[in-house]
Amino acid sequence: MKGLATVALGLSLIVLVNYSCFCYGDLQVGYYKYRCPDNNTDVEKIVRQSISSQNLLDPTLIPALIRLQFHDCFVRGCDASILLDGSTAEKTAPPNLTVRGYEAIDNAKSAVEEQCPGVVSCADIIIMAAREATVLGGGQFFNVTTGRRDGLISLAIEATAFLPSAEIPVDASIAVFAGLGLSVTDMVALIGAHTVGVAHCSSFKDRLYNYNGTGKADPTMDHLLLTSLKITCPQNSTQDNIANLDQNSLSFNTVDNSYFKEIQDNKGILGIDQEIDLDTRTNATVASFASDNKFFNAQFAAAMVNMGAVNVLLDPLGEIRQSCRSINPPPLPPPPSK
Repeated sequence: MKGLATVALGLSLIVLVNYSCFCYGDLQVGYYKYRCPDNNTDVEKIVRQSISSQNLLDPTLIPALIRLQFHDCFVRGCDASILLDGSTAEKTAPPNLTVRGYEAIDNAKSAVEEQCPGVVSCADIIIMAAREATVLGGGQFFNVTTGRRDGLISLAIEATAFLPSAEIPVDASIAVFAGLGLSVTDMVALIGAHTVGVAHCSSFKDRLYNYNGTGKADPTMDHLLLTSLKITCPQNSTQDNIANLDQNSLSFNTVDNSYFKEIQDNKGILGIDQEIDLDTRTNATVASFASDNKFFNAQFAAAMVNMGAVNVLLDPLGEIRQSCRSINPPPLPPPPSK
């Protein structure tokens, strides 16, 4: 363990652990080539076909699978710990209660196991699936590195502590990303994943009615957006409705730079969305992404690769799970000698 960094997230104080990188060797592009029983098996193609077919039935998988990589990699690194079931596992933590895509990973894992049993980690399938989701959403294709092993530990308390909240200020967000070896450009690009998907009212309702405890709305929010969101999220409603993170109705499920144009018009939904355009440490990057879609997509692809290398487990650490939802059973003891 390298050390501890403490940052303020809204009104709470959270201790963030900067895990040492458990690395033996390097991740590789095309790691699984020639590793399956049939040397011609293309693992990435199998995952691509599985995710593509599932996306036809549920296009909301695009933001779900991108988010799944983020929520996995920010806790214990990219080790598929978020997939493990259990009453105290990561997926039971409040920040993960709206995370989706688990069945899509299960299906992709099953498809891979049929042709390449016991070889491909669930951690790598998350990474490949997120890349496929990005491309299906209109983003840039990028090569993914593979060779991760699956972790054996999943704790809700860690997910609650380590996942940044929607209200995290820019300075704390920079510190969190830096603790994982990610740059400010990586951070802004990855927050740009909000170009797809939705946010629940509970994650931004304070901006509508009680910003920073003032009893008033966030003065930086566009007035028409504020009026619209108050209809979607009535102050005393018990329903946790949703709003598109990208307020461009023609682009809310497309991986492009529309989100950055929207926040420049004060139409950010989450607190961090608007703050990265207002803060001098990040607004130049926002402007560069807003002005050049190709540049944003290239930087988003690079940031996804960088995030995918955070604190990974490589052989001989971890395991290759048989099921993505549970660690492998211990081996049976040898029969008693006669």
